Amino acid sequence: MSFFDKIFGGKEDQPEQKSFWKKIESEEDLAEAIERSYKNRVAIFKHSTSCFISKTVLRNFESEINELGTDVDLYFLDLLAYRPISNKIAEDLDVTHQSPQLIVIENGKAINNASHQNISISQITP
Repeated sequence: MSFFDKIFGGKEDQPEQKSFWKKIESEEDLAEAIERSYKNRVAIFKHSTSCFISKTVLRNFESEINELGTDVDLYFLDLLAYRPISNKIAEDLDVTHQSPQLIVIENGKAINNASHQNISISQITP
Protein backbone atom coordinates (compact mmCIF):
# COMPACT_ATOMS: atom_id res chain seq x y z
CA MET A 1 0.00 0.00 0.00
CA SER A 2 1.39 3.38 -0.98
CA PHE A 3 1.80 6.39 1.30
CA PHE A 4 -1.20 8.13 -0.31
CA ASP A 5 -3.35 5.01 0.01
CA LYS A 6 -2.61 4.94 3.75
CA ILE A 7 -3.72 8.56 4.09
CA PHE A 8 -6.64 8.68 1.65
CA GLY A 9 -7.57 5.01 1.34
CA GLY A 10 -6.80 2.82 -1.61
CA LYS A 11 -9.23 1.63 -4.24
CA GLU A 12 -9.53 -1.67 -2.44
CA ASP A 13 -10.23 0.16 0.82
CA GLN A 14 -13.95 -0.38 1.35
CA PRO A 15 -15.70 1.52 4.13
CA GLU A 16 -16.23 -0.61 7.19
CA GLN A 17 -19.96 -0.99 7.73
CA LYS A 18 -20.74 -0.16 11.35
CA SER A 19 -23.34 -2.30 13.12
CA PHE A 20 -25.73 0.60 13.83
CA TRP A 21 -26.42 1.19 10.11
CA LYS A 22 -29.40 -0.36 8.36
CA LYS A 23 -28.74 -0.51 4.62
CA ILE A 24 -31.05 0.85 1.97
CA GLU A 25 -30.59 -1.28 -1.12
CA SER A 26 -34.10 -1.37 -2.56
CA GLU A 27 -37.31 0.63 -2.77
CA GLU A 28 -38.70 -1.76 -0.16
CA ASP A 29 -35.88 -0.80 2.24
CA LEU A 30 -36.70 2.87 1.65
CA ALA A 31 -40.41 2.26 2.26
CA GLU A 32 -39.51 0.46 5.50
CA ALA A 33 -37.36 3.41 6.63
CA ILE A 34 -40.15 5.87 5.93
CA GLU A 35 -42.67 3.63 7.72
CA ARG A 36 -40.35 3.41 10.77
CA SER A 37 -40.29 7.22 10.91
CA TYR A 38 -43.81 7.09 12.33
CA LYS A 39 -42.40 5.31 15.42
CA ASN A 40 -38.86 6.71 15.68
CA ARG A 41 -36.97 9.48 14.04
CA VAL A 42 -35.04 8.17 11.01
CA ALA A 43 -31.82 9.49 9.52
CA ILE A 44 -30.58 8.48 6.07
CA PHE A 45 -26.91 9.05 5.29
CA LYS A 46 -26.32 9.20 1.53
CA HIS A 47 -22.66 8.40 0.87
CA SER A 48 -20.54 8.44 -2.28
CA THR A 49 -18.02 5.63 -1.79
CA SER A 50 -15.59 7.15 -4.31
CA CYS A 51 -15.48 10.64 -2.78
CA PHE A 52 -12.81 11.61 -0.25
CA ILE A 53 -15.02 14.37 1.20
CA SER A 54 -17.92 11.98 1.67
CA LYS A 55 -15.63 9.42 3.33
CA THR A 56 -14.28 12.06 5.73
CA VAL A 57 -17.76 13.35 6.61
CA LEU A 58 -18.96 9.78 7.21
CA ARG A 59 -16.06 9.06 9.58
CA ASN A 60 -16.69 12.30 11.48
CA PHE A 61 -20.41 11.55 11.73
CA GLU A 62 -19.78 8.00 12.93
CA SER A 63 -17.46 9.32 15.63
CA GLU A 64 -20.42 11.31 17.06
CA ILE A 65 -22.86 8.38 17.16
CA ASN A 66 -22.34 7.71 20.88
CA GLU A 67 -23.94 11.11 21.58
CA LEU A 68 -27.14 10.01 19.87
CA GLY A 69 -30.14 8.71 21.78
CA THR A 70 -31.71 5.37 21.03
CA ASP A 71 -34.92 6.73 19.49
CA VAL A 72 -33.30 7.12 16.06
CA ASP A 73 -32.93 4.57 13.29
CA LEU A 74 -29.85 5.13 11.13
CA TYR A 75 -29.92 4.15 7.46
CA PHE A 76 -27.04 4.11 5.00
CA LEU A 77 -27.30 4.48 1.22
CA ASP A 78 -24.37 3.84 -1.11
CA LEU A 79 -25.12 6.45 -3.77
CA LEU A 80 -23.01 4.89 -6.49
CA ALA A 81 -24.52 1.44 -6.17
CA TYR A 82 -28.12 2.65 -5.68
CA ARG A 83 -28.44 5.96 -7.52
CA PRO A 84 -32.07 5.31 -8.61
CA ILE A 85 -33.02 4.94 -4.94
CA SER A 86 -31.21 8.17 -4.13
CA ASN A 87 -33.25 9.89 -6.83
CA LYS A 88 -36.43 8.39 -5.35
CA ILE A 89 -35.51 9.72 -1.91
CA ALA A 90 -35.05 13.21 -3.36
CA GLU A 91 -38.38 12.99 -5.19
CA ASP A 92 -40.46 11.36 -2.46
CA LEU A 93 -39.15 13.52 0.37
CA ASP A 94 -38.87 16.72 -1.70
CA VAL A 95 -35.19 17.19 -0.81
CA THR A 96 -32.61 18.33 -3.36
CA HIS A 97 -29.97 15.64 -3.93
CA GLN A 98 -26.53 16.30 -2.45
CA SER A 99 -23.57 14.10 -1.63
CA PRO A 100 -22.80 13.39 1.10
CA GLN A 101 -26.16 14.12 2.64
CA LEU A 102 -28.04 13.44 5.85
CA ILE A 103 -31.83 13.47 5.70
CA VAL A 104 -33.88 13.31 8.89
CA ILE A 105 -37.41 11.91 8.62
CA GLU A 106 -40.26 12.06 11.09
CA ASN A 107 -43.84 10.92 10.42
CA GLY A 108 -43.01 10.21 6.79
CA LYS A 109 -41.64 13.68 6.01
CA ALA A 110 -38.16 15.15 5.81
CA ILE A 111 -37.81 17.53 8.73
CA ASN A 112 -34.13 18.38 8.29
CA ASN A 113 -31.26 17.76 5.94
CA ALA A 114 -27.63 18.74 5.68
CA SER A 115 -24.75 18.13 3.35
CA HIS A 116 -20.98 18.06 3.42
CA GLN A 117 -19.39 19.55 6.55
CA ASN A 118 -22.79 20.60 7.94
CA ILE A 119 -23.65 16.97 8.66
CA SER A 120 -23.64 16.22 12.38
CA ILE A 121 -25.65 14.54 15.10
CA SER A 122 -27.16 17.93 15.92
CA GLN A 123 -29.30 17.67 12.74
CA ILE A 124 -30.99 14.57 14.17
CA THR A 125 -31.62 15.42 17.80
CA PRO A 126 -34.78 17.39 18.63
